[in-house]
Amino acid sequence: MPIQSFSHVGVCCSDLERSTSFYVNVLGFQEVFTMELGDEVAATMEMEPGIRFVSRMLRRGDLRVELLNWITPDVDSPRTRRSMTAFGMTHLCFRVDDVEELAEAIRANGGELHRDTLSELPGSGVGGGPLRLIYVTDPDGVRIEFMSGAPVL
Repeated sequence: MPIQSFSHVGVCCSDLERSTSFYVNVLGFQEVFTMELGDEVAATMEMEPGIRFVSRMLRRGDLRVELLNWITPDVDSPRTRRSMTAFGMTHLCFRVDDVEELAEAIRANGGELHRDTLSELPGSGVGGGPLRLIYVTDPDGVRIEFMSGAPVL
């Protein structure tokens, strides 16, 4: 097969340091590198020349997230959760021991815990225990699911 491996997920962010803090302090990522890019990748970004942005690659195990912080052009888009029925990527998901252990870190690092999204599936988790699902959002509204009691697939 010509595809070698998965590389990364890109996330556009309004404040690079705040988003880095969230992904590092809440989700356990580590910074890999940061670089400023511009017109040399305008074609790939599907933009006209005159662009500048900072790319910061983060790593957690074999998962990579690239934070993109635009300098030029100005970015003006809503920083809210997208609908789960919108076509395209809907969320990232992480297995956790207990979402409550992360609640304060989520708030302290610019994210939000959406308690109204909590679902529990009794008997569906590891060892017949409950499977709990809940959404949080990063500082720019990117939806992240936390699952506790989930088996490793």
